[in-house]
Amino acid sequence: MREALSEAEQAPRTGDVPIGAVVVDAEGRIVSRARNVREANADPAGHAEIVALRSAAQAAGTWRLTGHTLVVTLEPCAMCAGAAVLARVDRIVFGALDPKAGAAGSLWDIPRDQRLNHRPEVVPGILAAESHELLDYFFASHRPVR
Repeated sequence: MREALSEAEQAPRTGDVPIGAVVVDAEGRIVSRARNVREANADPAGHAEIVALRSAAQAAGTWRLTGHTLVVTLEPCAMCAGAAVLARVDRIVFGALDPKAGAAGSLWDIPRDQRLNHRPEVVPGILAAESHELLDYFFASHRPVR
């Protein structure tokens, strides 16, 4: 998670929300790392998780990331939780809960939906305070003072 936080710290340089992600293989090696690039790349799908999953799949030479863990600083949204399920990751680890858009337990629970054919383990709250702090600082500097 510290590596994902390090990625998140880089995102505001391009105006992106500070969210970072890494994908770890079964041996515990980081095989990809990413940060949000929606603003930097004018890409609505430029979420850290999507970028990290794509890079991990290229490194593995397959879209099936069985044995891998997605680690992200903020609870994945519906798009990212769905992508993790479809990529067949074994585990999703995240820091801060996202009560407005979280889809790994807060607002929705896509990874544990019994109707899906793959259900990764979900591990929430890892270094949540640090993840919240990055987000709070970013949004405080982007909101008008009242």
